[in-house]
Amino acid sequence: MDIDVSKLFNTCLLFVATIVVAKLISAFIVPKSRKRLPPIIKGLPIVGGLPRFLKGPIFMLREEYPKLGGVFTLKIFHKNITFLIGPEVSAHFFKAPESELSQQEVYQFNVPTFGPGVVFDVDYSVRQEQFRFFTEALRVNKLKSYVDQMVTEAQDYFSKWGESGEVDLKYELEHLIILTASRCLLGREVRDKLFADVSALFHDLDNGMQPISVLFPYLPIPAHRRRDQARKKLADIFASIIASRKSTGKSEDDMLQCFIDSKYKDGRPTTEAEVTGLLIAALFAGQHTSSITSTWTGAYLLSNSKYLSAVVDEQKNLMGKHGDRVDHDVLAEMDVLYRCIKEALRLHPPLIMLLRSSHTDFSVTTREGKEYDIPKGHIVATSPAFANRLPHIFKDPDTYDPDRFAVGREEDKIAGAFSYISFGGGRHGCLGEPFAYLQIKAIWSHLLRNFELELVSPFPEIDWNAMVVGVKGKVMVRYKRRELSVNQ
Repeated sequence: MDIDVSKLFNTCLLFVATIVVAKLISAFIVPKSRKRLPPIIKGLPIVGGLPRFLKGPIFMLREEYPKLGGVFTLKIFHKNITFLIGPEVSAHFFKAPESELSQQEVYQFNVPTFGPGVVFDVDYSVRQEQFRFFTEALRVNKLKSYVDQMVTEAQDYFSKWGESGEVDLKYELEHLIILTASRCLLGREVRDKLFADVSALFHDLDNGMQPISVLFPYLPIPAHRRRDQARKKLADIFASIIASRKSTGKSEDDMLQCFIDSKYKDGRPTTEAEVTGLLIAALFAGQHTSSITSTWTGAYLLSNSKYLSAVVDEQKNLMGKHGDRVDHDVLAEMDVLYRCIKEALRLHPPLIMLLRSSHTDFSVTTREGKEYDIPKGHIVATSPAFANRLPHIFKDPDTYDPDRFAVGREEDKIAGAFSYISFGGGRHGCLGEPFAYLQIKAIWSHLLRNFELELVSPFPEIDWNAMVVGVKGKVMVRYKRRELSVNQ
């Protein structure tokens, strides 16, 4: 077979010319991306960093932060999670509008628990209105009435303790917190008549929030089936209570009533389903976090005689001024106790990871001056548990030192607004922060005034395996009843 050499040569020349032109177009007409992407944590093929993440994100951060700095990306399957660690790079995380960094996609796993039509199951404008309902239910005039109920619950609960004995402080505080929450949030009907039923249902709802639920919230497993059944029964209970209050015209001093009375901007009242969902969301947001922080506060105080003496002296001073009265205004004066709670919360924030979904590209600059571009589509994360222990912000960060928040030091403000992020911050800061502090102060002021306490078990470890990270095992405390005297 004859080959036309000239034709073959021309074909080859055309082929080479096409490649050269394509390269030139690529180099000059379509310039390369100039994005300065964050460094990527090394991982396995396909699954990426999933095994390390499941072992515990905090352990991973401890290993990678010294090597990579405050900005880095973890690949899990096809997802990119970019961490922003420290106030220098996390400001956008907290301040960005929902259109740029969104909560909705990353917290969808809450929808089966909270229910349809509330919080993460509605668009941002409706969610903002529902958050307004929370804000109104937590105004100072409402908090004052809640405090009276908190104090009563604490008095009733601890009156059942003997003259002396040993208790698991973690267990006791968990039960007291749910009683207080029932009184202040869920209403008198639940607290007085339905507490055992509702508490059991919330237990099933709580246990339906498993680590696997984050990825597969509707997986047909027994824990999810019990969750869904409990959610339906709770809806029926609250529908009955709401209908009864409306038909009798009775009004109570609790969050339930606030949600019943709430109206959207267009004048529409809340539905029974919305009220139930909002109450469940409120209880989930506050119950574990308050009981965990109360327990850590006690463990640290009973392990630090200096600060235990300081909070006891503060109680004596307040008793000298106000007698035995404990109300919202008296609790507001407990600055030493406030700092002790705040420091326990710095060391052990119950929510160790905060997440957003990035809808736009944005850039950050680290404290070392490195600039990184975070692409649209990344999941963006920050970690209160890690950021709260950064040594360039907090002196001896692993040491319990409530005085770091005292006037003159104020380490939580030195590096900017987002140095201390136990309650989040910015647009999505925790609405229940004042309620939580009042609740924990009410409990501990009662204990300090009425008991001598001694920690008899070893200082507790952290339960990293829990969805809301808390205290591992029992916290055994020996108590002896006494009345604190101003002259002691």
